[in-house]
Amino acid sequence: MTAMTVLFSTDVGLMSLAVIVVTLGMGAFYLRYFLKHMREDSARAAAEAAQARR
Repeated sequence: MTAMTVLFSTDVGLMSLAVIVVTLGMGAFYLRYFLKHMREDSARAAAEAAQARR
């Protein structure tokens, strides 16, 4: 319980919390970004393969 008090009440704890939140936010952004581009690339490759078969 002392760790939670330090995390939310001291300047060092609040900066640590800010770093944790920013890091998780960046992770979520990059995950979404990479998955979106992977889907787009696979759709483009499938379309090109279908075009090549004709």
